[in-house]
Amino acid sequence: MDPRMHRGTALAAFIFLLVQLGALALVPTFDTAGYQAVENPSDPTNSFVYIGAILVATAGMLLAFRYDAAWTVRALVLLSSGMLAWYVFSAVVPPTLVVRTGAGSLDLLTLALAAGVSLALYVYPEWYVVDTAGVLMGAGAAGLFGISFGVLPAIVLLAVLAVYDAISVYGTEHMLSLAEGVMDLRVPVVLVIPLSLSYSLLEDDFSGASDVHEDEEGTDSENGAGGESENGAETAALADDDGKAEADEADAGRDAFFIGLGDAVMPTVLVASAAFFSPAATFGFAPIPALNLPALAAMVGTFLGLGVLMWAVAKGRAHAGLPLLNGGAIGGYLVGSLLAGVSLVQALGLAPYL
Repeated sequence: MDPRMHRGTALAAFIFLLVQLGALALVPTFDTAGYQAVENPSDPTNSFVYIGAILVATAGMLLAFRYDAAWTVRALVLLSSGMLAWYVFSAVVPPTLVVRTGAGSLDLLTLALAAGVSLALYVYPEWYVVDTAGVLMGAGAAGLFGISFGVLPAIVLLAVLAVYDAISVYGTEHMLSLAEGVMDLRVPVVLVIPLSLSYSLLEDDFSGASDVHEDEEGTDSENGAGGESENGAETAALADDDGKAEADEADAGRDAFFIGLGDAVMPTVLVASAAFFSPAATFGFAPIPALNLPALAAMVGTFLGLGVLMWAVAKGRAHAGLPLLNGGAIGGYLVGSLLAGVSLVQALGLAPYL
């Protein structure tokens, strides 16, 4: 493997770690703030509601790109980034400039910080701005879903999305159209992993995205845009100076590769859920008091999956990320639960149904 690819893999792993540690740190604060999104977090049907929302959002994005309305996708992502950043800042920034409103109170400082995230993405979406916003969004989203999805719903969610990711990449290939549209938006739907110090996302040209050929996610592509789904459920191909990636030149000329934000978020949902809902003993530390062995093992499993994924991407081909990442997280969680003395029935959240 090219030494630059080693550095890129290390950076990708570091970003994943920041998302996971951030989510774990936010779990107790989000719980105290009452951010749990559902009345019954143990209900597995919650997962299918979210999966349905993903399908609807994916269809909406495809229509937007088809009818030259990509600006609506970018606007929604920028708005979402600000909202998730506001959740995170509200949890970690002490109230400073609080004003009373008809609906309660509002901290102007956290509002300004969140707006600053959206503004930075709009004005100067360089790769490090996109990645910083991606970490904030990823940690916030995973923390929110972690306290809202019990272990069983979380496992169902990860398993179904892994299958969907594989089908949409290696089967229907409808991620091709999404790949063509989303890369040029330069928003934190993707994490950008530069392999060169001179790489600039602002200067990269994704206009050749339509040249991506058959099996662009599973076999090879001619274009650095690779593929990217609405929930970021796959890893894109590598890019060279001309925005193109060629499998026969896998170790030369690459400046960046792209990983869907959802690749970091989805396994982290199980990490956060395990930390919050598992009956295993906790051994957390400040500022991560909720850590336990099942959550830690899910983290390890995620990184094992990431290692295999990066090995595959290093060969110059884009691949579905969630089968490896979610599979690693689920496997690690189950092993960690058994080592912590939690029965398999309890670990899977099946006890209420047996």
